[in-house]
Amino acid sequence: MGVNHLNTFLVIINIVILLAVIIGLYSMQKKHVSFSKRVFAGLGIGILFGLIINFLYGTSSEITANTIEWFNIVGSGYVKLLQMIVMPLVFISIVGAFTKVTLSKNLGKISFYGIGILLITTGIAAAIGIAATLGFGLEGVQLQAGDAENARNAELTERVATVEDMTIPEQILSFLPANPFADLTGSRPTSTIAVVIFASIIGIAYLGVRRKQPEQAELFAKIIETLYAITMRVVTLILRLTPYGVLALMTKVAATSDYAAIVNLGKFVIASYAALIAMFLVHLILISLAKLNPVTYFKKGLPTLTFAFTSRSSAGTLPLNIKTQTDGYGVSEGVANFVGPFSLSIGQNGCAGIYPAMLAVMVAPTVGINPLDPSFILMVIGVVIISSFGVAGVGGGATFASLIVLSVLNLPVAIVGLLISVEPLIDMGRTALNVSGGMTSGILTGKITGELDEKVYNDKTGLDKVVEV
Repeated sequence: MGVNHLNTFLVIINIVILLAVIIGLYSMQKKHVSFSKRVFAGLGIGILFGLIINFLYGTSSEITANTIEWFNIVGSGYVKLLQMIVMPLVFISIVGAFTKVTLSKNLGKISFYGIGILLITTGIAAAIGIAATLGFGLEGVQLQAGDAENARNAELTERVATVEDMTIPEQILSFLPANPFADLTGSRPTSTIAVVIFASIIGIAYLGVRRKQPEQAELFAKIIETLYAITMRVVTLILRLTPYGVLALMTKVAATSDYAAIVNLGKFVIASYAALIAMFLVHLILISLAKLNPVTYFKKGLPTLTFAFTSRSSAGTLPLNIKTQTDGYGVSEGVANFVGPFSLSIGQNGCAGIYPAMLAVMVAPTVGINPLDPSFILMVIGVVIISSFGVAGVGGGATFASLIVLSVLNLPVAIVGLLISVEPLIDMGRTALNVSGGMTSGILTGKITGELDEKVYNDKTGLDKVVEV
């Protein structure tokens, strides 16, 4: 048997194994094994399968590359299906939030608390990122550049030019939807917030029409309600594929990770995860202060956080995020549909909070700035909070946020490219934290404005029952 034939045969074996595991997960569904358990089964088997592929063939072999290309049909295909529904969901959720009577009365409060909590938690996340960097003694000069890092820096040099050339007023202008139909296709990094603004304008217009032409407003509200019901049904259908998507995504991560590079940058990885875990504990403390059980929050949110972790897409997790808030935590549809989409582009605790702050402190000594200077620390936190507006909720959002923060602070941006080898691993944790921040904001906003059903929050069934319907 020739080398090519052998490689093809081994790839086919890998595909057959994946199909067998998918059939196994499907049989678990038929036996009414809970959604959460099936997601975790997919996660665990994916890690194990990926490590075996990595051990047997290595990350750079043709067998691994071809295997993952086929696996992407399941993993990337699942993420694409979720991304397909994100923009329609963002638009219909925001407009739908305005058509709900309870939200109309509480609109000012919900906007203030929802966005305020997102920004405050991002500031806390930045402070934790700074503390972790100083505590672990991380410095930018310790990092070495290889071929991949140099290539990445060349790419970032072009990208940073566009960021540096934009003044803060120009960045604010970029949020506005000059062409909302183009933004609905996700054509720009700030498309998500542009769609949120466009939908909010439609919602405000609806409130005006409701006062002067109630019949037309009622018809519009019914149309939006129908579209929302259909959109959420599509979401439910896609969410049923979560265990299979998580299986394929996790297999890819485990099979293609460069473990030698991860060991070399181990100190940075450990410091990053220490900061991410500390910030997640802050979320649990905030939930406790609202007199809600943090264990319940964790248990019900775990499938959503697991998907965010494996997919590295806050936007892709939005359907699951909203579903968990409403059906798992008892947050009203108005609040969840308002805060959820906003959390994609404002106040991402991981990507726009912890990561840029860590990089700023790491690189400061290379240009003669004392990272322990209180004025510098306060400036970093302030810039991080302001820059957290408009960060794209997809893989790579942290890079965009870091470029903005480092550019505004006049710090060298090359450090962003030096971390390329561990970027995917850290991005998984950052994305899960982003989503947790959005859900925490939704719950707290619901609690403060009286839009939280605590019976639903404390109910044991949670998300499992909803996804099976």
